[in-house]
Amino acid sequence: MALFHLSSALRRPASKLVRFSSSLRRTLSSLVVLETGPPAPYSVLTAASKVGGPITVLLAGSKASAAAVEVAKVDGVSKVLTASSAEYDHSLPEKLAPLIAENVKGGSYTHVFASASAFGKNVLPRAAALLDVQQISDITAVESEDTFVRPIYAGNVIATVKSKDPIKLITVRTSAFPNPATSGNSAPIEDAVDPAVNSQTAFVSEELTKTERPDLGSAKRVISGGRGLKDKESFDKIIYPLADALGAAVGASRAAVDSGFADNSLQVGQTGKVVAPDLYVAVGISGAIQHLAGMKDSKTIVAINKDADAPIFEIADVGLVADLFDAVPELTGKIKN
Repeated sequence: MALFHLSSALRRPASKLVRFSSSLRRTLSSLVVLETGPPAPYSVLTAASKVGGPITVLLAGSKASAAAVEVAKVDGVSKVLTASSAEYDHSLPEKLAPLIAENVKGGSYTHVFASASAFGKNVLPRAAALLDVQQISDITAVESEDTFVRPIYAGNVIATVKSKDPIKLITVRTSAFPNPATSGNSAPIEDAVDPAVNSQTAFVSEELTKTERPDLGSAKRVISGGRGLKDKESFDKIIYPLADALGAAVGASRAAVDSGFADNSLQVGQTGKVVAPDLYVAVGISGAIQHLAGMKDSKTIVAINKDADAPIFEIADVGLVADLFDAVPELTGKIKN
């Protein structure tokens, strides 16, 4: 009889442990923070869908209500929250981060996603600090609800990281995920919880570079120029006609930007924009690792350089060893014809 009671006593803690473990499991749900102007790529939603559970989108600013109508149509979106106050225009992180934190706490979300753009890199770390968790940056794959893949050391190393934080704040390399379909979804639109924080930061002004060419971050074709173009006059004369002939966006290496050949908004690389177009043409670019980190995921890479030993040829699908001042105008002329 004593042995029976002893066995029963030994079994009870195990039974309690099972019940306790199951009570710790939280229902997965994601909050995706999108920009309202210009709209962020919807591929962030694809990354969130890999985790599982319902997806709520948070939009803030005076254009939030109009943007919400379009976002609500995207497949996989369960709900859209809007904070339609002009206070959130220009996405000042000192104002937007408290809004994110307040809605995360109120909605019991397990994951928060944003694009690894200037917007996400500016806002999400502050929200992570308010929530007392560590951010996971620039992911390129989702392995499970707590395990993610991200490049480090300019893409030379691919790290698989596992987070034990109860809320995971994640920025997404949008070029690594496809855009979700839009097939007539109709998610409900609701007001977000607005903490109305009295911030000491105010927007003063901005200078925008306007162009009729495709946006560099989302273009299907990109023509980039490097130091080999020698000066700004040559850059404009060689790169822009080829880009116009192909209907492509224009990019530049850091060396070209630092030399004043192109505006820094055109910089492709580790400290610039990360792109993954269907076609990437590198003209006069040697292929420093910092530049490769921003474009090596392109579907087809074409390199034009007179140095046959340039590192860019190691990753190029098509390489042309030639003087760019002769080869590119000839190529442009043939494309136009």
